[in-house]
Amino acid sequence: MPKVKKIKKTVAAPYNAAKTTKKVANPLIEKRPKNFSIGGDIQPKRDLRRFVKWPKYVRLQRQKKTLYQRLKVPPSINQFTQTLDKSTATSLFKLLKKYKPETSAEKKERLQSMADSGKTETGKKPVVVKYGLNHVTALIEKKKAQLVIIAHDVDPIELVVWMPALCRKMNIPYCIVKGKARLGQVVHKKTAAVLCVTNVKAEDKNALNNLVASVKTNYNDRFDEIRRTWGGGK
Repeated sequence: MPKVKKIKKTVAAPYNAAKTTKKVANPLIEKRPKNFSIGGDIQPKRDLRRFVKWPKYVRLQRQKKTLYQRLKVPPSINQFTQTLDKSTATSLFKLLKKYKPETSAEKKERLQSMADSGKTETGKKPVVVKYGLNHVTALIEKKKAQLVIIAHDVDPIELVVWMPALCRKMNIPYCIVKGKARLGQVVHKKTAAVLCVTNVKAEDKNALNNLVASVKTNYNDRFDEIRRTWGGGK
């Protein structure tokens, strides 16, 4: 039989035996470790938000948001989470800004010019946006309102919770927008729960009709669906 040559396997060098390159410390740079004990170096900045005692209004709004997520929210309150989309809201506020109510100085000037001229025509009352909960409610009941705008964050919510149902009953277009403060800016107030458009100039009729058509499809026509949709309970 022919002899089989045995091949010797070379054993791989152990991992520790691999050459380690040591960093040579620069003798010119001295090592100065920081000392964070009392009277030593300044402590690094840490995220202390968890330990901050937040103002009461911040705590309340956070608790409210958590409760709305965890509890079952009835449809009448849940409808205020369904706000107008951004593009429609932008065009709505663009229209509202044209019909801002006159300031006290502007009103004084108008009445003064009316008194000086002795004619009521020169100081005719301008077409403006109406505001105030009782005033708007009266306009809806008289069917004088063409478009009703409700804020989504009115507190207490009971002030406006019935208004969508009233608008639906009177067949008046309504919408829910983000921010009572944003509505307040339109009428020179800090906040406003409700605004109402009763009339516009001839050049803005087309813009108002487009808004009304958009609002009706999103709110008035979907009323039966909205009143059955519960929220929260996640």
